[in-house]
Amino acid sequence: MRPGYPPRRHHKCRLSPAPRSVLDLTPVGRPPSAQHPRYGRRERTMTAADVVVVGGGVIGMTTAVTLQRRGARVTVLTAHDPADLVSTVAAAVWYPSHTDEDPRVLRWARDTHAALRRQAADGVPGVVDRPTRMWLRRPYHGPPWWADACGDLVAEPARPPYTALLRFTAPTVEMNRYLTWLHRQVENGGGRVVRRAVGALAEAYQVAPVVVNATGLAAGRLADDPAVHPARGHVLLVANPGLTVSVRDEDDPAGVTYVHPRRHDVVLGGTYEPGVGHTRPDPEAAAAIRRRCVALVPQLADAPVLGERIGLRPVRHGGPRVEVDPAHGRLVHAYGHGGAGVTLSWGCAAEVADLALSV
Repeated sequence: MRPGYPPRRHHKCRLSPAPRSVLDLTPVGRPPSAQHPRYGRRERTMTAADVVVVGGGVIGMTTAVTLQRRGARVTVLTAHDPADLVSTVAAAVWYPSHTDEDPRVLRWARDTHAALRRQAADGVPGVVDRPTRMWLRRPYHGPPWWADACGDLVAEPARPPYTALLRFTAPTVEMNRYLTWLHRQVENGGGRVVRRAVGALAEAYQVAPVVVNATGLAAGRLADDPAVHPARGHVLLVANPGLTVSVRDEDDPAGVTYVHPRRHDVVLGGTYEPGVGHTRPDPEAAAAIRRRCVALVPQLADAPVLGERIGLRPVRHGGPRVEVDPAHGRLVHAYGHGGAGVTLSWGCAAEVADLALSV
C-alpha cells in the first residue's frame, strides 16, 4: 500500500489535526471480555487496544461502539473534533439516498432503522422518529426496493404533478449531539477517542493489531482507491415555525428537495454534485434551495435563515467497501457510504465488527 495523506477539508468548519504527540498508547485498563477468550490470552502489554478504528464519523463511531459491546478493547483515531466532521453537515435522516439496490445494503438499512427507532424510544440524544412524506413525480410501479427496511411504508394516490405519496417513519438524527453521545459510549466503556491524523494506515498498527479503515473520503488516498470521490452537498438551516413532519421531493426537476425539521431548526436541501470537491459558498444555489423548499412547504416562507452547511459526501463507485483487505489480512475497510452513512451505520457496523473479530 502506498503512503496515504491526511484527510482533506470536508466542509467550512475549522479542521486542524492535533500533533501526533497527543497519542497515548497506555492500556485503558478495561478487562478483556469473556465473550472473546482470545483477547484474554493476549498479553496486555503488546498494545493498548484489540482494534483501532481510524475515522471518527458516524461509520467509525458506530463500529467502535459495536466492537466494544462485543468485548473488544477499542481505540478510535480521528483527525477532527466531532463538530468538524462531514457527518455533522448531513441532514442525517434515515433514507438510502443515492444508493443502489443491493441485498447487503438493504440488510444494513433495515438493521439501522430498527436500531435508531429503539434509540429514539430510549431517549438517546439527538434521535427522533419523524413521520415522513415523500412525493413522487415518476410513474409509480410499486414500493421502492428499500420499503421493507422501514416496515410501515404506505403509498397513496396524488394529484399532478405528483404520481404518488409515500408515507413512512424515518428516524432523524442531530449529529452534533449524537456524535458526542457515541464518543461518550466509547469512553464510558473503557475505550479511547484520540485526536490524531494518520499519514498512512500502517501507522495505526502502533495502536492495535487489527485496523478498521473508516476514513470516508480520505480512504481514496489512504487505501489507494480511485473509486472514491466527493459529492458536494449544500443545505440551509432555518428557524422551525412548528414543523414536525419531514417532506421530500427528490424528483423535482429543479433539484432534489427536502425539508427535515429538528428541535430548533429545519434543514432545507439540497444539492448532490458528484465530483465537485470544494466547499465554497454558492449564494445562487442557496437561494434556489430556499425557493424549492418554500414551494414544497409554504409554512417556511417567513422562516429566518440561521446558517448554511456545505460538505463533501464520501461516495464510491460500486457502493460501500466493507471487506478484509486481500493484501493486509488485519485491515478491514468500511468506507464509501456516500450520503447514506447514518442510514446504513449500525447495520454496517455489525458486519464490520464480525470481520474485525474474525481476522
